[in-house]
Amino acid sequence: MQDDGNDKETSQSHRLLHDELPKEHEDPLIRRLHIIIRYAIKLLAVMMVLVIIWGVLDVIYVLYTKFISPPVMLFEVADIFVIFGAFMVVLIAVEIFINIRLYLGTNVLPIRLVIATALMAIARKVIILDIATISAEEMLAIAAIVLALGVTHWLVGK
Repeated sequence: MQDDGNDKETSQSHRLLHDELPKEHEDPLIRRLHIIIRYAIKLLAVMMVLVIIWGVLDVIYVLYTKFISPPVMLFEVADIFVIFGAFMVVLIAVEIFINIRLYLGTNVLPIRLVIATALMAIARKVIILDIATISAEEMLAIAAIVLALGVTHWLVGK
């Protein structure tokens, strides 16, 4: 058998796609279902971009409404938390889009990125948290989640 370099390219491009949803499958039904799922994931990516655009528009709206409400051009601490929360939602959406893109384009499960996305989501919760309305049990639960995700992110990175 002669190696003209094409086998290496074919093997490398095959590794870039998820083995869980191969385009080549012996069962035609499963092959078609895999194709449908791939298109569904692409549709999710498109919808996530729309959510990101909507989120950016929401951040602009939140900034504008907080900026023009009395006292004009001054933010209170509560306003800043609302603004931070709006920003964090968009950043989380971007992270989810990156997860979807990586899922479609590589054979690598982006575990560290998924954990980082979860950390960002819980960080958003902590940033906008109203300490006056939260119980000690809820605070401990959030602390446990942050600790667990932080340790997991560190361990996966090693």
